[in-house]
Amino acid sequence: MVGPRIEHYAKKSFLVLYFHTDNVTKTLLTVIAPERFHKIRRLLEQRQPDLTLVMDNVNKPHNLAAIIRSCDAVGIPEVHAVSYRSSIRTKQHTAAGASRWLRVGLDESVEHIGGQLRSRGMQLLVATYRSDSVDFRSVDYTRPTAIIVGEELKGPSEAALALADRCIYIPMQGMVESLNVSVAAALILFEAQRQRLAAGMYGVNRIQQETFDRLLFEYTYPRLSRMLREKGYTYPPLDENGAFTPPPGLTVTAAIDEQDELTAAAT
Repeated sequence: MVGPRIEHYAKKSFLVLYFHTDNVTKTLLTVIAPERFHKIRRLLEQRQPDLTLVMDNVNKPHNLAAIIRSCDAVGIPEVHAVSYRSSIRTKQHTAAGASRWLRVGLDESVEHIGGQLRSRGMQLLVATYRSDSVDFRSVDYTRPTAIIVGEELKGPSEAALALADRCIYIPMQGMVESLNVSVAAALILFEAQRQRLAAGMYGVNRIQQETFDRLLFEYTYPRLSRMLREKGYTYPPLDENGAFTPPPGLTVTAAIDEQDELTAAAT
């Protein structure tokens, strides 16, 4: 029997749930506060599915983390880390696992991921300086775009350069010849953000509704979504504040803490 509606209780912005299935308590869950739910929804509404970045053999953990953070900041839902070297892939895998708000795809071949992105209609821009490179600010980032940045010491691989529709560079007036890869990536990404904001591309939801609803539930209830997937349940719909009705066959018992003594059983 479907249990009663689970509502939110405002106490330090969270509500703890005991999730039951087959009469066995499985784990502790968190029901999100409405304010937090609205923030996650706004995040998804501003995501840019046709903008991404490829890290070609970038291997220093602080650079990987900084680039992923910048990608999240400009609304990129998915980035890619590429390396054929197992030592680098291990670092990239660790960085990918630490990211909750965007997906990090791992690949051994820049040609493979480049081909996939091009098949989705993306222009491939490689960040490097050579004779035919153009100022990064002169490019139209409102087009579907994949930005490729290279390894810290060597820069983009020859395979990445061969994929380039255009090479872009950051003009500098000092003695240094290049910027840290995470700094360069951030400059390019925020130029893309500037152009897309001016074009109104952050003002409308650009993610397909089915994908949007799935991500909204997974971002809102990460542990619950994993348990539902394991049990083969469909995610229940969320209301305007993130509340939901448990699927048939499940039992949810809500509690705050010992001081509040709030419980709400779903049978």
